[in-house]
Amino acid sequence: MPETLVLETEEIMEKAIAALEREFKRLRSGRATPDMVEHIRVDYYGSETPLAQVANISAPEPRLLVIKAFDNSVLAEIEKAIVRSNMGINPQNDGKMIRLNVPPLTEETRKKLVQDTKKALEHGRVSVRNARRDANKKVETFCKDKLISEDQRDSMKGEVQDLTSKFEDKLQTLQKDKEKELLTV
Repeated sequence: MPETLVLETEEIMEKAIAALEREFKRLRSGRATPDMVEHIRVDYYGSETPLAQVANISAPEPRLLVIKAFDNSVLAEIEKAIVRSNMGINPQNDGKMIRLNVPPLTEETRKKLVQDTKKALEHGRVSVRNARRDANKKVETFCKDKLISEDQRDSMKGEVQDLTSKFEDKLQTLQKDKEKELLTV
């Protein structure tokens, strides 16, 4: 168990990075991407289903999303789900498909989205720090149970801290890149 602790901690921290990347893909950046809507849940015959499972989503133009339902009878539900999602985009349903015209971002909207990236960054940091805390507790337990020496404890804590710093830097870089994207679109 002590041998795999650092690897397990790294896997947990990788998940924090992946979660932040998913969150950033969902943010509207003035460009139409299927990631913006594929997570929206649609009432599909009484079951909440992700939009990506009930429709094909494409971006034929930089500011246009086209949603073609596999079953046209669910178009109205898709439209309602998009409106409920508070994306600030009004769906246009022609009975065969739904079009979403992604409007250019206003300065005010850009600033709000940058604040959202900072909140998401903080959630990622908390996840990474929680992983560090949990790993350090386990290291202390290993030392107390005489599974590792005090020198090994200090070494493992150092490795965990190095991982924490590395992943916090990755999180910060992701946020700065997204902020730059939002402010320059």
